[in-house]
Amino acid sequence: MARFQVATNEQVYNRDTRQSTDRTEYHRIVAWGPQAEFCEKFLEAGRQVLVEGRLRWRSWEDRDGNRRNSTEVEAVNIVPLGKKIPPQAEAQIEAGTTEEYPEISEPAAEGFPEENAAADEDEEVPF
Repeated sequence: MARFQVATNEQVYNRDTRQSTDRTEYHRIVAWGPQAEFCEKFLEAGRQVLVEGRLRWRSWEDRDGNRRNSTEVEAVNIVPLGKKIPPQAEAQIEAGTTEEYPEISEPAAEGFPEENAAADEDEEVPF
């Protein structure tokens, strides 16, 4: 079992003050089996990841008898993002033992033709 937190950032614009502020929320992630082993080997603090899973709500009593509730994401799929390779993987690549290391690739942008078209054109955008 692997248990970790993922932070998500969101910019919130206040129309009255005409300023935007950042809001950060932390989400508890739980992974089991091969997903947990993957997390242990290849994830590190600060690494960007895509997590797909199910929301799970649980309730328990603490030592003082108080009722506690928690919402977690039970990970089904975890994909590392970005080009950063963890130190363990670099050592495996240098040693030539990469059979355990999953290939890290950028997410395909094929499903977003508007973004690809805008990046390819040198048009000026009127503001």
